[in-house]
Amino acid sequence: MEAYTSFAEVYDKFMDNVPYSQWAEYLDSLLQEYQVPRGLLLELGCGTGSMAEEMAARGYDLIGVDASEDMLAEALEKKYQSGHDILYLCQDMRSFELYGTVAAAYCVCDSLNYLTQYPDLVRMFRLVNNYLDPGGVFVFDCNTAAEYRSPLRQAPMVETQDGDTLIWENFWDEASRENGHRLTLFLQEADGRYRKEEEAHLQKAWEPEEIRRALEEAGLTLAAVYEAFTRRPPAEDSARLYFIAKENGK
Repeated sequence: MEAYTSFAEVYDKFMDNVPYSQWAEYLDSLLQEYQVPRGLLLELGCGTGSMAEEMAARGYDLIGVDASEDMLAEALEKKYQSGHDILYLCQDMRSFELYGTVAAAYCVCDSLNYLTQYPDLVRMFRLVNNYLDPGGVFVFDCNTAAEYRSPLRQAPMVETQDGDTLIWENFWDEASRENGHRLTLFLQEADGRYRKEEEAHLQKAWEPEEIRRALEEAGLTLAAVYEAFTRRPPAEDSARLYFIAKENGK
């Protein structure tokens, strides 16, 4: 089952509780702290474009990369409505190509957790380093093992919105530090009947030390690690971490 196909058409509906504007304010504050000009940004794993739209509204030009055509179709609809200067590319973050460099890159909403193999992590970081301006900044977040193994996270979730129902189940494996998501969708058709769709997702909880090592292998320098949406260092129970890395030569 391929991830983010049928779910794409109702993704924004079921993610309506995500405070994208607040998250964008935090991301913007980090970029400004590292003196990133309001120039061209790259977003990896841009999904339906919610964060790209928020960053564009703050004066940035955007390139959004995502491997899901269905998610990008939703992103394009938002772009047509807003008129923001966003270029969307359907590419895998492990093998993306750009025509030039960018002032900064970011990868948020736990998109990086979808990279479950260490060589893929290094490969993506190396590409980011290649496409950053000299001294450019890469900001990304990552869900932690504490988040995945929490009872609240592991409890099944059932939600209905406008006639559509989502059943979200999680399966944490302590040995591999991987979390499987099984999504079952019941989507209401125009004639009132329901269509059942299923998707399987897999994410990995990376240790900060693993990420630091992968960044160094790729030529990037880790500048800071924060508990998400703060300037505090990570705690044992931190659910999400933010990493800031800098370009350090090609």
